[in-house]
Amino acid sequence: MSIKMTKSHLAYFLSVSIASLITSCAAQKGIVTDEDGLMTQFIRPGIAKPVISPDSTTSFLDPMTNKMVHWEANDTFNPAAAVKGDSIYVLYRAEDRSGKGIGERTSRLGIASSGDGINMKRHPKPVFYPAEDSQKEMEWPGGCEDPRIAMAPNGTYVMLYTQWNKKVPRIGVATSKDLRTWQKHGPAFKKAYDGKYVNIASKSASIVTKITNGKQVITKVNGKYLMYWGERFINPAVSDDLINWEPMQDDKNALLKIVLPRRGYFDSDLTECGPPAILTNKGILLMYNGKNSSGDRSDKRYTANTYAAGQVLFDAKEPTKVLHRLDQPFLVPTESYEKSGQYPAGTVFIEGLVYFKSKWFLYYGCADSRVAVAVYDPKK
Repeated sequence: MSIKMTKSHLAYFLSVSIASLITSCAAQKGIVTDEDGLMTQFIRPGIAKPVISPDSTTSFLDPMTNKMVHWEANDTFNPAAAVKGDSIYVLYRAEDRSGKGIGERTSRLGIASSGDGINMKRHPKPVFYPAEDSQKEMEWPGGCEDPRIAMAPNGTYVMLYTQWNKKVPRIGVATSKDLRTWQKHGPAFKKAYDGKYVNIASKSASIVTKITNGKQVITKVNGKYLMYWGERFINPAVSDDLINWEPMQDDKNALLKIVLPRRGYFDSDLTECGPPAILTNKGILLMYNGKNSSGDRSDKRYTANTYAAGQVLFDAKEPTKVLHRLDQPFLVPTESYEKSGQYPAGTVFIEGLVYFKSKWFLYYGCADSRVAVAVYDPKK
């Protein structure tokens, strides 16, 4: 499949910044991959258990209904993660009890902090939610779902999340300096191609990051910020400002689909982007969520409809080119809390990845009901 080349896209592919060249020539501290450029040695720490579970005792005054709401009573799952100071902060999706079934309740984002990545101190009120603001039309009544967070070089946190009005899911953008007070910027694709993609179903966006001076920060790839996004497929999008994003198109002016479900594999039904991607000396590493089909396409080694975690490595100079892709997941539902709750078929849904105290912490949703973590220690 060829790519429709505008002048800006031609420059994107052909120009390689000095910073990118330096990165490609030297391994980054903290990133130790296997011979295929992947990081698969994540393990559940100690006695495996959730780090965040539903709490029916917390409440807040909902600005949309002007009523007190037990905002995290039903489910807590699908977390983002970021490092601030000497702590990890996890922003997790929480559902109230306003409806029945996945996606039928209202979602808000709570925040928890941890000095060791495992034991969490939770804030009793959500920090991000639908309100009487410019995004009300996009976010009410379904809410704000499934965040991914990465830090820009200037210290600003950029969050990509799903705006859900129970009609069309859209990737939304928000920024913050402290992870608690956020500015909403609206749909990521609102300006691209004169609004061509603003009303399509879009979700699950992973911005490319790298390790700089021991910190995981957003980086440009060939002169532009880059993200991978999508649920049924993976599409690349580029940006100059981290707010307005332009999906890449193929030669038919349609979305360029660079990773698709595979018949007979764990990702036979969905390939949905996970946490922020990582630029390494071997390429761009993207972790994603694969869903197994329930029909003839399914991988018979895994339960039908199971969500498990995969990895794909892209060429750093040509970031639509796949260099390697796992044929088997590196993290699968095995624990009871990963196979009970809203999604009993089994789910490990990865969304938060941070480099903290020389280790990688991967936060994931368990059966759309709880939050857990797996850890990779490069020194081991």
